[in-house]
Amino acid sequence: MSRLLYENSVSYKGYLIIPFVFGIADGQNIYSYALLSELGHKGKFHKLENPAGFYSSCLETIIKVAKEHLEEKSDVASQHDYFKNRYIYQDNLIIVYQLASKYFYDHYKPEILNNVAAPKIFETEQECINWIKEGLDKSRINQQV
Repeated sequence: MSRLLYENSVSYKGYLIIPFVFGIADGQNIYSYALLSELGHKGKFHKLENPAGFYSSCLETIIKVAKEHLEEKSDVASQHDYFKNRYIYQDNLIIVYQLASKYFYDHYKPEILNNVAAPKIFETEQECINWIKEGLDKSRINQQV
């Protein structure tokens, strides 16, 4: 799987639709998508790649196909947007969420949908974001050395 295009992700029906370039044909990108479920591993399509089995050379079309598939088959009855507070930093996806008065996060690297978040609790959303950015910045500096 090539880099996940988190910047083009769309939250829909309890899932985050994440497009990526599946391949190239005649010089054109061919798009596919992967899904994250707000239910985590309990979600029927969590971390599944292209359950609709459709590919497109148009990013908007692949998002539309994913939405149609979820409209028919989603197992999530979401009342809120779990993915509302998502951020992209250095091509990483960061999802911040609040439980009671504490903040937590999920962290997905650019090429794979494995949550690599540290088990840490924060007092504010901004404290959480700053801590993640610092860690990613240090990691990037260490890789350059």
